[in-house]
Amino acid sequence: MQFVSPVRRPGCSRRRVLLFIMVICIASPVIAGEQTPIKPDEAIPVVSWEQADLVVGRVAKVRGFILGAGSSGSFVFLNFDQKKPGKFTALIPTANLSQFEGDPQKAYQFKFVEVRGLVTTYQDRPQIKVTEPSQITVLSDESQAKVAPYAPPAFKELSSTITIATYNVLNLFDPVDDPYHDDASTPTKPREQLELVARQIRRANADIIAFQEVENRWYLKRFVDVFLADMGYRYFVHFEGNDLRGIDVCLVSRVPVGPVTSHRHLKFKSPDGKERRMSRDVLAVTLWPSKGEPFEVWVLHLKSNFGGREYAESIRVAEAKLVRRLLDERLKDEADARIIVCGDFNDVFESSTLKTLIGTGKMRMHTFFEAIPESQRITYNREPYRSMIDFIIASEAVAKRYVGGSYAIFDGTVESSGSDHNLVLAKFELN
Repeated sequence: MQFVSPVRRPGCSRRRVLLFIMVICIASPVIAGEQTPIKPDEAIPVVSWEQADLVVGRVAKVRGFILGAGSSGSFVFLNFDQKKPGKFTALIPTANLSQFEGDPQKAYQFKFVEVRGLVTTYQDRPQIKVTEPSQITVLSDESQAKVAPYAPPAFKELSSTITIATYNVLNLFDPVDDPYHDDASTPTKPREQLELVARQIRRANADIIAFQEVENRWYLKRFVDVFLADMGYRYFVHFEGNDLRGIDVCLVSRVPVGPVTSHRHLKFKSPDGKERRMSRDVLAVTLWPSKGEPFEVWVLHLKSNFGGREYAESIRVAEAKLVRRLLDERLKDEADARIIVCGDFNDVFESSTLKTLIGTGKMRMHTFFEAIPESQRITYNREPYRSMIDFIIASEAVAKRYVGGSYAIFDGTVESSGSDHNLVLAKFELN
């Protein structure tokens, strides 16, 4: 693994600029230490080489006995069986051989080993590319190489109702400096907060969760793998948005995901005449439940009041008008379109922002929180600004399937729930 020269930026001594952010977020053993809330090897599967195909696409530790080794012009091959091609192979690029002491073929042949890395495929056969010696550990004997049969996490069957939640999780940032975002002043989310957020998610037990303030897909997946592996969240949707700090909207789901549309490149004019894009994105995700009709979840995180409400509100209303225009275009062509819009709207129900989003007439969006006592309508939980600014709203076709009394707000604080926003959920009938 290669690094660019370490760079320390003002206000962020804990971060380093790395060449491959994606790889580091999911794999690197270099960032291990007290500053890393999720340890590099935490929740990484350990499998025998015969079961490597079950962990394709994941960082894993694969154990077995090297029966043979060979080389081509580009790679040294470490083979775990005598088939050609083998069922699983560890391969070392010849460009990386200088990092190894002596000949890797002689060093590892006829030994029990553990190989750590991202499991990929070549011609449908799993493999791990080994670029440095630390990825291979020589084991003392066969007993160390034995592992229990690997059982992938079971995925939950959906009931006749589906639970949808929205949750601003407050800066789900990894410990790696992203040189392409202004994330230097945002601290890594502490382990304690990660555990509290996970506890709220377990309590909700939602089938689909729309998230706000997530830095990247890889860390979101690590978070789920470590804290929520048994919850059945099989599908992850994340696109890079427009936020310069790097907080994005995204979604995890037990329900199969279909087409996904990002609207981050759409432009609109704010009242000051400036051409703008959404502060984050309008992420439209189509879900394909096996027991019901397809529906869409649109995830929002509108402009915050940073810089002052007078300045921000006009931009936020302009964003709401863009979303409303997208809704009108869809509902005009397809009156029974099943659309749920949710997220952090950064404004209260009585605001121009919400009035714009909800609209009027036959194409208006429907709300479901009315049965909740006013004193409990709190989704932003920091004093002195406690208010309801996170919502789940739905088109007429979905509103007809709302399960009465299911709308809920999980009260909390940063200290008790790990976020300055409260999780919101609602339930709908699939059929």
